[in-house]
Amino acid sequence: MKLISWNVNGIRAMLGKGFIDFVMKEKPDILCLQETKAERVDIKIPGYFQYWNAAQKKGYSGTAVFTKIKPISVLNGIGNIEHDNEGRVITCEFDDFYLVNVYTPNSGRGIGRLEYRQEWDKAFLRYVLSLEMKKPVVFCGDLNVAHKEIDLKNPKQNVKNAGFTPEERRGFENLLAAGFVDTFRHLHPNEVKYTWWSYRFNARAKNIGWRVDYVLMSPKLIKRMKDAFILDKVMGSDHCPVGVVILEADLHKGVCHQENKAAF
Repeated sequence: MKLISWNVNGIRAMLGKGFIDFVMKEKPDILCLQETKAERVDIKIPGYFQYWNAAQKKGYSGTAVFTKIKPISVLNGIGNIEHDNEGRVITCEFDDFYLVNVYTPNSGRGIGRLEYRQEWDKAFLRYVLSLEMKKPVVFCGDLNVAHKEIDLKNPKQNVKNAGFTPEERRGFENLLAAGFVDTFRHLHPNEVKYTWWSYRFNARAKNIGWRVDYVLMSPKLIKRMKDAFILDKVMGSDHCPVGVVILEADLHKGVCHQENKAAF
């Protein structure tokens, strides 16, 4: 099974930048998108079921999942009113694992939203741990944090900036302490690759970037993982796609039950 996650920074704009060609070339079994900025867009890609979660605020945030494997169930949000109005989470249940597509809130310029971000981190951790009590979990997306100094070009200059504050990094550490595994760093402990570059100062051409997009998974699934990758040459967004390959022999298909019709 090939899973790809990508913050597209506006799905409508991406349609004019080779998005469908990318999907047809890579052929992911599951594709998770963040920052779709749309309630739902008419995208016809043969063989994929589509699930969307939009923010109440038009043109803001939003997530989507395209999957060849029909889920057992689909749920939008994490069951918390305080955190569920920005379209940031879609959970798909399959026979032997949960897939969670997440777009973590940014702490904002001047880290004005840092306090809220810390509450989000705690609530999201509780949510994925509640799922893991039932079956293993894979969660992926833009987590809006660079974990360690190796994960951004200029760490010392960014310690007080959104995405690299001690508080945000501690939130990521709590995910790892709970047992979840950073798949890319697990297979590539010393490799320097980034997933986001500012549009300013020609940052991408200079590779002045951050690794803020991840796939994490329960330890029980690590033995199935064949590859973890960052497609940093793929253009179209200020982020690039990331993903994993899980051994095909472990892929089990479910039957769809429409528990959350809003997700369909």
